[in-house]
Amino acid sequence: MNVTEALKITTRTDPGMVRSQNEDAVMANPLCGFVVLADGMGGYNAGEVASGMATTLLGSELEKAFTQRPPQNRVDGGKLWAHVVLEGEITRANAAIYQAAQSQPQYSGMGTTLVAVVFHDNALTVAHIGDSRLYRLRGEEFQQITRDHSLLQEQIDSGMLTPEEARHSQNKNLVTRALGVDPTVEAEIRDYEVQVGDVYLLCSDGLNDMVDDEEIAMTVSALAANLDLCATQLIQMANDNGGRDNVSVILAKVVGDFGVQRGFRSWLSRLLAWLK
Repeated sequence: MNVTEALKITTRTDPGMVRSQNEDAVMANPLCGFVVLADGMGGYNAGEVASGMATTLLGSELEKAFTQRPPQNRVDGGKLWAHVVLEGEITRANAAIYQAAQSQPQYSGMGTTLVAVVFHDNALTVAHIGDSRLYRLRGEEFQQITRDHSLLQEQIDSGMLTPEEARHSQNKNLVTRALGVDPTVEAEIRDYEVQVGDVYLLCSDGLNDMVDDEEIAMTVSALAANLDLCATQLIQMANDNGGRDNVSVILAKVVGDFGVQRGFRSWLSRLLAWLK
């Protein structure tokens, strides 16, 4: 089974109950097996510009790169092509957003979080910047895969705050890393093995600031068979709890094996069709 057939993907984004502008952006490319979520920040409309640039630029460039060469290929002395592409395209997107912010006063200071996931060869590569998150439901275990780049996370890591104290902190939205704010930024990029039945949730902090992880876990577990309903319910829960921020979710369920031996012929046929 190829990655397109092995994944079910749903995306949702909502302005929430307080803000008139939605500065989140989401995109999915089931054919190439990747998803991207960004939560913008800045002055009026600027956050929307930053997140839109991030998802648009990454969406188009990742598709080009992975159509030419599958993400699980090894290059440059054994480095995954997925890593090479994500590093390069995130660097270029950062430069583009930073340059736009420098050259146009209305966009000054804009930036965005980022979480991008590429599925390949029964594995995934995740790149993230900021406090948008990736969670995984495997069996009955619901786990946060990414670690926030935030002041709050640093305070938890240093022992200044307990996780319970952090839940009620006023510093929830202070990120220590963002795309487009500085001339350079380093994305955290990691690989994880994937199992059939896994459900992956990408979300902006508009979800996890409004809804406890336990409630998110129960909802994803209960509605894993219907991703559209699950996404709708998660956003409704955030809005019912106040909806103080934009809220975005991407759900991806692994419904089949997409190991490279099984998927190679299908990938080759799609490449040949694209080259015609």
